[in-house]
Amino acid sequence: MTFDLEAIRSQFPALSDTDDGQPRIYFDNPAGTQVPQRVADAMSDCLLKANANIGGYFRTSELAGAIADDAMAAMADFLNAPSSEEIIFGQNMTSLTFHVSRSIGQYLDAGDEIILSRMDHDANVQPWVLMARDYDLEIKWLPFDVETFEFDLSNLETLLTDRTRLVCVGGASNLIGTINDIDTICRLARDAGAWTYIDAVQSAPHIVTDVQEIGCDFLVCSPYKFFGPHQGVLWGRRAVLEALEPYKVRPAPDSIPWNFAPGTASHEGMAGTAAAVDYFAWVGSEMAGATDGRATSVRAGMALLQDYEQDLSTHLVEGLRSLSGVKVQGITAPEAMPRRVPTVSFTHTTIAPSTIARALGEQNIFVWSGHNYAVEVARSLGILESGGAVRVGPVHYNSTDEIDRFLNALDGLFA
Repeated sequence: MTFDLEAIRSQFPALSDTDDGQPRIYFDNPAGTQVPQRVADAMSDCLLKANANIGGYFRTSELAGAIADDAMAAMADFLNAPSSEEIIFGQNMTSLTFHVSRSIGQYLDAGDEIILSRMDHDANVQPWVLMARDYDLEIKWLPFDVETFEFDLSNLETLLTDRTRLVCVGGASNLIGTINDIDTICRLARDAGAWTYIDAVQSAPHIVTDVQEIGCDFLVCSPYKFFGPHQGVLWGRRAVLEALEPYKVRPAPDSIPWNFAPGTASHEGMAGTAAAVDYFAWVGSEMAGATDGRATSVRAGMALLQDYEQDLSTHLVEGLRSLSGVKVQGITAPEAMPRRVPTVSFTHTTIAPSTIARALGEQNIFVWSGHNYAVEVARSLGILESGGAVRVGPVHYNSTDEIDRFLNALDGLFA
């Protein structure tokens, strides 16, 4: 297997953009990645050639239907879902979670328990907090160790009871980068008779995501975090979806997945999402030698990219740790790099995160600062009230040279 960074970067037109002769360094990827040319082309083709609603007896409507079918099939391949009929598209992960939480809440009884995580993005927290308020449910919280930045799953075993109905947790943290052991979490929840809702927004861009292997009941992700357009995708286990009452208008279809769709889908977004999945398949076939269909090629490509991104993580973390006054808020041990994605947050002893982010932006290095919607994480780490952290998130189209430029910029700022 051969990773070819030059070939990868050639797929992304935005990577060649400059401002006043200064190249852009995109380290804002945890908030949204750049897209390959094929994604823009697919969306443009949809708008120009298939711009119609689905279900009509005319050509553009038929083409739109084919685009939707291909997008659901592509995401089924991406997630190794048993059926494309279990794939639901929406505007984003947050709106999909609010949407389906109403149906889940109707299924539960007053006094039932749900378990939420202190490591999650608020999109996998607040919808459930509001659901618990509306349906008189009890919330239990799964903490993480602020020294190891990981869960101690014995705490989950203690929290689970015969009244636990739902466990909500992220595949990876959008602030500290920890990859969670969701296979074990789902097994423990399943043994207790509870459903699991996995927020894979931050893990899906970096590691193979297999809903059958994970054993979850719901998994949600955002294509715009893995080189696609602004969309959200929810996978739900067929038996669970069929047990729930969907919130929908009366003329909407009564069968999954369309009965759970929150209104008319963005067909151009679906086209772009399929193209993003095809990009991973291209990596798998061109650089990893995969030949056995899209699903296999996606997995091979993802595995290859993960190896490269671990090298980026190690280089970035080691560089940050060498700078005076910097504390990396996350896993730092070289042998533990496989247990994190390349999303790395740090604080400085005297300089505010927003000041650092602004100074980097002036040098065309794009990062985020603050809590980044990981309110519970920042509160647990004691950094919520002091401005959160600086978050830098390289992906596989970034280079060690870009990381070095970033580190040199910090060194100059801290001098």
